[in-house]
Amino acid sequence: MKVKLAKTAGFCMGVRRAMEIVLTEVNKGTQPLYTFGPLIHNRQVSALLETKGVKAIDHIEGLHDGTIVIRAHGIPPSERRRIKSSGLRIRDATCPRVAGVQAIISSHTKQGYHAVIVGDKDHPEVMGLMGYAHGKARAIKSAEEVAQLPRMKKLFVVAQTTQAEKNFKEVVKAIRDRFPEALIFDTICDATYSRQAEVRAFSGHVDGLVVVGGYNSGNTQRLVQISRETGIPTFHVETEKELAREELAAMEVVGVTAGASTPNWMIKSILREIEGIQSRTETVLGRWIIGVVRSLLLSNVVVAAGAFALAYAAAILSGRRADIIYPSLAFFYVYAMHVLNRFLDKGASAYNDPEVAKFYRKYRTFLVLSGIVSIITALALSYYLGLGVFFAMAGLNLLGIVYSIPLVPEGVRHLWEYSRIKDIPGSKTLSEALAWGVVIVLLPLLGSQRIGLLAALAAFIFVFCMTYIRSALFDIFQEQGDLIVGVETLPITLGEERTLLLLKGVAVFSGICLIAAPLSGASGPFAYLLLLCVLSAALCLMAYERKWLHAGRRFEALVEGNFFLAGLLGLIWQLYT
Repeated sequence: MKVKLAKTAGFCMGVRRAMEIVLTEVNKGTQPLYTFGPLIHNRQVSALLETKGVKAIDHIEGLHDGTIVIRAHGIPPSERRRIKSSGLRIRDATCPRVAGVQAIISSHTKQGYHAVIVGDKDHPEVMGLMGYAHGKARAIKSAEEVAQLPRMKKLFVVAQTTQAEKNFKEVVKAIRDRFPEALIFDTICDATYSRQAEVRAFSGHVDGLVVVGGYNSGNTQRLVQISRETGIPTFHVETEKELAREELAAMEVVGVTAGASTPNWMIKSILREIEGIQSRTETVLGRWIIGVVRSLLLSNVVVAAGAFALAYAAAILSGRRADIIYPSLAFFYVYAMHVLNRFLDKGASAYNDPEVAKFYRKYRTFLVLSGIVSIITALALSYYLGLGVFFAMAGLNLLGIVYSIPLVPEGVRHLWEYSRIKDIPGSKTLSEALAWGVVIVLLPLLGSQRIGLLAALAAFIFVFCMTYIRSALFDIFQEQGDLIVGVETLPITLGEERTLLLLKGVAVFSGICLIAAPLSGASGPFAYLLLLCVLSAALCLMAYERKWLHAGRRFEALVEGNFFLAGLLGLIWQLYT
């Protein structure tokens, strides 16, 4: 079944920021840790935070020690003063957009204006906004309620940041008809506008729309309302278990969007289930092909085959004879490390990619055995190539396995900031890129083949940069899950925007080196052809940044395709030169 995911689906900026604040405190070991009310309106996220020792409280009576996180919706100033006087440490996760509305209300009510807040008076955000009005505010939900407002000389209007655009415009029109001098502040969040506009844009392009989000989430409810108003058959679900599979099976194209408080792992679970529903127009052969490709991606066979292709291209770039021995070595090493490390460190899998976690649980025995066989095969091949290659490969296998294993005894781990190599911020991306570079480029230097150091350096830089971009981009895809389990990957350490900027720089550096290599005599003109791979990698970064594609299986296959492109170019070069 074809699925179209809305570009705006999932956490908005304010919710993401609130989650990052509370999870940072969790990962620092802050205890006791509270949130003032539910951090966000999502039952699954609230349950997750509770398992990590985060308690949602509605009052602070009897509490004098610990840290309390103010939820994304904000709280009234009176509550903030009470918390400060209690002795609790405050971490403010109020959405900056909401804080901006609070400032508008506080400033204008001090000048004698009365505030009209368009929103649900029982919603936490509106309750918090009312507290900034110095007793001069009223909350209304619809244009019909404007007639019930008392006569006011000085009046201004703001909106709950997740209010429906259409409803706000109707209220504003009614306000202006009755109060022509009223000041209007359109405080609906830009993300809310975009999310609602994208739902309307689905009309005529999908047969149905699945909206993922909490049943108590105001912004999710409005997405459902807007979708139904456009005439799209709409399904509001919290989890994949609630999908109307029979109704969806009658459709060819299904759209998916999500509320601002819906995490990526829930969206991925929904996508996986919908894609798994067999459409009545889908052929058996087509479904079988999709299933095979999906299994190859999930089992890491595709990434290992990509390493084979990249190793083949690197051999030509470095000026040595292109064979299948060293590429095969790269295949078995990469496959073994990816599979076995998945079992050694499976904490984030359930959140990053529920489908992968399920696949590894289902085929655990086969995958473990195939990983062990791959290590043995890699060692056997390396022994055939020479003792130097064998010992180097043995060391790489040992380091690859040790990477995810705690090296500090459990009893004294609290004394050390990092107990595993992978706990070091940004180490995952760097370690993976270095390992690929060593296996693909440096191991042949220890074997019987002789190549120039400059040629080897050019090949190493190309392999390192391509692998670094792939690894870091996948880390961006998995940022939420890594944050939940406390893994400090590159995007968590630098932030997504800076990470993407860094990867663009890596791509540019790789391109410059490929251009310079033939000019300096380090490599042949094949380097110019490999510029296509760098361009392809840059396009992947652009596709993610501009949300041309969502971070799913198709995008993963596209990223892995950069390595296959390198191998294909190498094969063509060998055939025609």
